[in-house]
Parts: sequence; structure tokens; C-alpha cells
Amino acid sequence: MPVLDRLDARSTVGTVTLKVADLDAQIRYYTEGVGLAVLEQHGPTAVLGRPGRPAVVLEHSPALRHAPAGSAGLFHTAILFESRADLARAVASVARRYPGRFSGAADHLVSEAFYFDDPEGNGVELYFDRPRESWEWDGTRVRMATNYLDPQQYVAHHLRQDAPPAGASVGHVHLKVGDVGTARDFYESVVGFDVTATAGAHAVFFSVGGYHHHLAANTWTSRGALGRTPALGLGEIDLVLPDRQAMGALAERLAARGVEVHDDGRTLTFEDPWRNALRVTAP
Repeated sequence: MPVLDRLDARSTVGTVTLKVADLDAQIRYYTEGVGLAVLEQHGPTAVLGRPGRPAVVLEHSPALRHAPAGSAGLFHTAILFESRADLARAVASVARRYPGRFSGAADHLVSEAFYFDDPEGNGVELYFDRPRESWEWDGTRVRMATNYLDPQQYVAHHLRQDAPPAGASVGHVHLKVGDVGTARDFYESVVGFDVTATAGAHAVFFSVGGYHHHLAANTWTSRGALGRTPALGLGEIDLVLPDRQAMGALAERLAARGVEVHDDGRTLTFEDPWRNALRVTAP
């Protein structure tokens, strides 16, 4: 039986919705650059991903403006590739088509990651997971680092134009918040994630099922940020739970802590302390 004060270990991240000012430009970035495909498009909304795996939802919101510097919101959407060749192709494509948008690379021990900003300033991580058996754990904490990773050498070593595209999906989401303690209390104690790592007092990492992290929160550029107001950028994060029982347990935990929840019979939606929206579904 599941432990009802924790998220079910089979839970995962689904899609990330971004509110965008220029829908066509953003579609080009995520398709021609990152290598996703338009799975469906209806008016102002486009769903991008790989066949059977939606990842990013773009909502045209031209009336909105960018949030002020230092606001809470999205730090990055992390797109997980299933092969190094596919990751190398995406990194090379974004670097070639969108020069100046590269912001860094790192060997995190559990993964190999490359960082960019999309044309509207939303952070994007493109990454590959090392085999789980190579991850090192100290009890419930996973060992991660930020070691040097040369992007040119990586692409030169792994790029294979003849390699077919493999799977790609949202592996995790990293948020900007006002303080880490409040984030930890909400996402661990209320939502039911496990804490897998911290970075001093400035960042905390959460997961279920022994993954390195499905969600993270930091104050690197947002210390003291208050609740968000409508703005371009993060619309909502989808969490996919395995069944209605897991959704019901989450709804009970949220209600017990006074978190307002909207339940339409198929989905739960709620907000964290900074009004970052989360939408919960089950197959």
C-alpha cells in the first residue's frame, strides 16, 4: 500500500506550459533548434514533443509582459534525451541556429547537461542521464556536482547524424522561489516529494522513486521574491500520478494544510507559495 503522506513513487513530471509573446518564434526554437515536433496546434496553443511524449505546451499570451528581475517563476525546463547522440544533435542545433543563447554546461555526476535561454528568456536545460547504477547515494541523498564539461568536445565525440531521434521528455523542472525553507516545507511536507539534495541554503532538490530530481527550487536570483502576478514565462507544471488513489491522497494533504485546490473530476490544480501553478493528472 502507498504511504499516504508521500507522493506515489511512480509519479513523474509531464508537460510544462509556457506563456509566450511570439508563438511562431517559440515554435521554431523548440522544433528547429531543440528538435521537438509540433504534436498538435489549436489556435493560440501548440503542444510540442516527440511522438507519444508531449513535453512543452506554448500558449500565445501577447497581452502579458515579462516579470521584473528577481521574480519567482521558472529557472529552467529540463528536457531529457535518451541517447548522447540525440543530445549532442540538439546542442549543436541550438548553438548553430541560436548563437548567444548558450549559458553553460556541467557534468553533474548523475547527468550531462547543457544550458540555454529560449528567445523569450525562459531557461532550458538539455541533458542525458548516466545509468542509475552509477549514481552514488549517501542514504537518501544523491551525490551531484557541477564539474566542467566541454560542449565542443562533447558534440564532436557524440554527434552522429545517422542516429535516429530517440525519446525526449521533460525530466525535471527547476523553479525560482523566494526562500528555500518555505519551498522545502511545501514540496516535501505538503506535496509529498522526497528531498534528494541541497546546495547550501540556496537550493533544494526533490524527487520520488529514487530519481535524482523531478523538481528543484533555488533563490540564486530570486531571494525574497513574493507571489507571482500574471506574466510571460511559466504557465503551469503537470505532475502525472499513477492513479486516482494517489491523486486523492495528495488532495487530502493539500486541504489539510489549507491549500486551495480546484478539482474538476479529472485534474487537480493548485499553486505553491509563489503562485507557480501545478496541474495533477492520472491515466
